Amino acid sequence: MPRRQDISSVLVIGSGPIVIGQACEFDYSGTQACKILRQEGLRVILVNSNPATIMTDPEMADATYVEPITPEFVESVIAKEQPDALLPTLGGQTALNTAMALEESGVLERYGVELIGARAEAITKGEDRDEFKKVVEKCGAESARSIICHTLADCHAAAEDLGYPLVVRPSFTMGGLGSGFAYTPEDLDRIAGQGLHYSATTEVLLEESILGWKEYELEIMRDQADNVVVVCSIENVDPVGVHTGDSITVAPALTLTDREYQKLRDIGIAIIREVGVDTGGCNIQFAVDPATGRIIVIEMNPRVSRSSALASKATGFPIAKLAARLALGYTLDEIPNDITQSTPASFEPTLDYVVVKVPRFAFEKFPSADPVLTTTMKSVGEAMAIGRNFSEALQKAMRSIDKTGSVFTWGEKLVGDELTKLIADAAIPTDGRLGQVQQALYSGGSLEQLFDSTKIDPWFLDQICLINEVAEEIASSPTLDEDLLAHAKRHGFSDAQIAQIRGLGEETVREIRRSYGLHPVFKTVDTCAGEFAAKTPYHYSSYDESSEVRPREREAIIILGSGPNRIGQGIEFDYSCVHASQTLADHYETIMVNCNPETVSTDYDISDRLYFEPLTLEDVLEVYEAEKAAGPIAGMIVQLGGQTPLSLAKDLQNAGVPIIGTPPEAIDAAEDRGLFGGVLASAGLDAPAYGTATTDEQTTEIANRIGYPVLVRPSYVLGGRGMEIVYSENQLHDYLGRHEDSRTDASRRKAPLLVDRFLDAATEIDVDGLYDGNELFLGGVMEHIEECGIHSGDSACVLPPITLSQSVMERIRA
Repeated sequence: MPRRQDISSVLVIGSGPIVIGQACEFDYSGTQACKILRQEGLRVILVNSNPATIMTDPEMADATYVEPITPEFVESVIAKEQPDALLPTLGGQTALNTAMALEESGVLERYGVELIGARAEAITKGEDRDEFKKVVEKCGAESARSIICHTLADCHAAAEDLGYPLVVRPSFTMGGLGSGFAYTPEDLDRIAGQGLHYSATTEVLLEESILGWKEYELEIMRDQADNVVVVCSIENVDPVGVHTGDSITVAPALTLTDREYQKLRDIGIAIIREVGVDTGGCNIQFAVDPATGRIIVIEMNPRVSRSSALASKATGFPIAKLAARLALGYTLDEIPNDITQSTPASFEPTLDYVVVKVPRFAFEKFPSADPVLTTTMKSVGEAMAIGRNFSEALQKAMRSIDKTGSVFTWGEKLVGDELTKLIADAAIPTDGRLGQVQQALYSGGSLEQLFDSTKIDPWFLDQICLINEVAEEIASSPTLDEDLLAHAKRHGFSDAQIAQIRGLGEETVREIRRSYGLHPVFKTVDTCAGEFAAKTPYHYSSYDESSEVRPREREAIIILGSGPNRIGQGIEFDYSCVHASQTLADHYETIMVNCNPETVSTDYDISDRLYFEPLTLEDVLEVYEAEKAAGPIAGMIVQLGGQTPLSLAKDLQNAGVPIIGTPPEAIDAAEDRGLFGGVLASAGLDAPAYGTATTDEQTTEIANRIGYPVLVRPSYVLGGRGMEIVYSENQLHDYLGRHEDSRTDASRRKAPLLVDRFLDAATEIDVDGLYDGNELFLGGVMEHIEECGIHSGDSACVLPPITLSQSVMERIRA
């Protein structure tokens, strides 16, 4: 069907500020929608309040309103702009709830605005727990036994019928907000009370517990001609009880029989048809009882989600772009596949590789937070990796997390009570559970014991046993010969892990490996398992046979992204990297390296080539070597991706990689607290009394000499990690004990701690500047509303400054 001609302008609602459960995946999906709608010649009006996103760049929409996403404000935009249609399905739960409020209040009807992407009835059927239960029943499938409640009294009456434990699921919330497992009436009061508060309709669903079942998700798209494609199947490694966003997940689903998979497909297709999503995508979650095979439909999102972003990057199938086109009236068979350019979007993707996603948490920032994982999402980001087998993809994803303790290690084996306790501890889902499972299996725990404790499918446990077996081979072999190294690499072991097992340095292992000529090859994500030629270079590494990196003639620049979102290193660095790629594209071939599936930078059409790889020294060097063999390289940009690539700068330069932009020496002068103190002193600039220390004794001596309170700051960290105001010597000793691991990890080297006098009644100012070696462009002077002592990322700020005098402004400029 041709594009609808009765729509000439579309209002797109974004997702607003990043929150846990609603992150930069909606910047990705909303940005793609804006691009597609404008390509189709439509006027695009955008409402979003997040300044860190690509989406709110002035060139993304014809009219951009950086304003609160509330029904009242969006109505004022509708009154002014008079759009023909509203697209609410690409901005997360915030956009969807706002659109539904406008629909229910009669605003859309009053201004003649049509909801596209999903009709109001379809959204209600998918989001309203009671309505969705009826849909599932009509499709001949089964939901968990459940009761809808609107008050706490209703909840307690339902608990009498269903029994404990109970699952609490609010309607119209995101990221599992307000949900959880209630084991007692007290739990029910707390969780259901929150759920009723957060639900847009003051409604919660109480359902029977299916804890420990296997959990799956299907990403599905449907058009108005009733073409349906299953884009991707995703399996949770963690059993039911852990939110999908907090679970390690794998695509395609690996432990389903073909018969089970076909049954999930049939149910999913029947549901999307019955709900009535006819111009876009949705994801449907299922639980399967491992003992009986009973299938239960958990829930559905009638919009794109974090899983949609993951499925898009896992398959190369651009869900958000296609959803925008379907909303305009196209059908799947009319839209070409961007990657092959020879098949239509109605061809379901086929994977000849395995994709693993690992979530990243920030419990170190909140020591009193509950680290137990539940149905409420707690992760702040995620990393994805692609490999030719599960063990390779899993280990690549784990090192992509960029955090101490995120990878498997092998040391002393636990015995007796210690092993028994570890197996019991693994029953409680936390961010370190997979590491506990690996250590328990390595120490002699049986697969049956770990299954009883964790309910993780035996196939996944067996894969971890396989990884442990390879580690034992590495440890026991008389030499690191070529066959052994290749075997280890095919199972995802990094040079650093092999070095740890053998008691060697990482660089030594790298030299041995390279002496054998052992390098990864780079394969292509092509949506069709090699059946058709891929026109878009979207690569991942594997220790396989043949490389698919094409030669090029143009000089290239490699841009390092920021990796998984975390507190202190978020979407703003993706924004910078995307701009770099777009700006350089006229003069250079642009090559993006990143491992975050939520972001705009990892879309295959942002750069000339995309490498979905961990941002470690080993992995980045291998990308550099592959591209150096493919054609000329002007250099690598590390300064735009946040702390992760900055910390690699010196080692990359030492390995012969040309760093362009801010050189590593200048990065060190700013990041190393001691060197920066020297910069200030040589320029004759005032600074609080300070000293730099590399030992605990030096730290104490400097603090006592300067006088308390002092500010203690590690070098080479972002988001103020490990930074603390200390008021006494006892507090300083407590700080040094608590932060030993994080200081070593964050600094990536034995870098100094800066101890300086804390100015506890000062005004804090941020200055942004650009310098070309000659001229300084002062981008802005931003004044903090709070006094010093609150991180600039956590302080309310104002631009331009309100209380600074002209003489102070001139001094700042000087």
